[in-house]
Amino acid sequence: MEELNLTPDVKRVVAKVRGRERISREDAEILWMQAPLALLGMLAVELKREKSGEVVFYNRNIHVEPTNVCVFNCRFCSYHKAAESPMAWDYSLDKVREIVSGYVGKEITEVHIVGGVHPKHDLWHYIDMVRLVKEVLPYVAVKAFTAIELGYMIRKAGLTLEEGLSLLKDAGMEAIPGGGAEIFAPDIRSQICPDKGTAEEWLAVHREAHKLGIPTNSTILYGHIESVAHRIDHLDRLRKLQDETGGFNAFIPLKYRSAGNSMSHLGEVSITEDLKMLAVSRIFLDNFPHVKAYWPMYGKTVTELALSFGADDIDGTIDDTTKIYSMAGAEEQKPSMTVADIEKLVRAAGFEPVERDTFYNPVKRSNFTRNETKQ
Repeated sequence: MEELNLTPDVKRVVAKVRGRERISREDAEILWMQAPLALLGMLAVELKREKSGEVVFYNRNIHVEPTNVCVFNCRFCSYHKAAESPMAWDYSLDKVREIVSGYVGKEITEVHIVGGVHPKHDLWHYIDMVRLVKEVLPYVAVKAFTAIELGYMIRKAGLTLEEGLSLLKDAGMEAIPGGGAEIFAPDIRSQICPDKGTAEEWLAVHREAHKLGIPTNSTILYGHIESVAHRIDHLDRLRKLQDETGGFNAFIPLKYRSAGNSMSHLGEVSITEDLKMLAVSRIFLDNFPHVKAYWPMYGKTVTELALSFGADDIDGTIDDTTKIYSMAGAEEQKPSMTVADIEKLVRAAGFEPVERDTFYNPVKRSNFTRNETKQ
C-alpha cells in the first residue's frame, strides 16, 4: 500500500476497511475522491470474497413490462410514453398470459415484472397478473413491481401497505425489485422526478415488505446532477434500513443513460465512475450480501470489468424481454445472453459462475424439476 503514495486520510480509511470496521459517510467520500481506482477494486474484491468467495451469480429469467404509460414524467426516463403515443403499449392480461406461456417447459426460474404506473390499473389488476403468471409457470418465482408502483396501486385501493403487500404475497408475489429509488436526496429528487414518491415512501414499502418476509432489492440512479455526497447519503439510508430489517438481497447501481429524455444534454459519466460506484458500494454496504452489475445496462465488456470491483452478480439470461435501458441508449439494444455466454464472461474475469434462483440459492440442474421453484 505504501508504494501507492496514499494520503494519511486514505491510509486511515483503508485500515478501517482492512480491519473490518464500518466506515462512515465521510470515510466513503474520502475513498471516492482520493483513493486510486486500483485500490478501490482491491478492497472491494476482498470484501466480495468474504461474502461469496470465488462465485459470481446469474439466473435464468425473463422480464414482463406490462406498460410504458405512466402517471409520472421523470426527467431521466426514456421509457415513459403518453397514452396516445404510437410508442406506448398497455398489455392486457391475455397478452401477459401469451408472453409467459412462451416459456412453458423452459428452464427459467424467475419472472420479473415492472412497468409504468398506469393511471387506470388498480391493485386487483396486478393481483390477477401475478396469479396468472403463477398459473402458467407455477415453478418460477415472481419478482414484481417497484416500490413506486406498489405505493400507487395500494393507495388507489384504499389499503395500508401491509394489507396490499399481503394480498400480493398471497397471490404469488415472492420478491420485489429495487427500482424507483433513484436518488433519495430531496433537493435532487425534486429536480429529476418532482411528482414521484418520496424517499421515505420508497423506504416504507421495502420496510413493510421485509416485515412480511418478502425479500427485496435496492438501487440507485447515478450519473446525472447528483454529487458524490448525494450518492453516499443514498447508500447510508439503505444501510440503515438493512440494519433494521435485514431484508435486502442485493444492491444494484443503475447508471443514468442519456438517450431520449429531457436530461440528454448532461451526457453520461465515465466507466471510471461506474467502477467507483460499484467498489464504494461494496465497501460501504457491509450488511448487504450481494452487489449486482446489471449487464444490460453496462454492456458485456464493462460488466466483466465490474467483477474486479466487487460485484458478485450480473443478473440473467433475460431473452430480450426488457426495453427500459435499450430505450435509453444502452449498448445492449436486444439484451439476451445464453448460459454459455454468461459463464464464459464470468470465467474470463477469473471467477466461478453459479446459477442461482431469486433468493440466491444455487440451482442444481440435475435436480431441477418443472414442478416447483427452488427456495
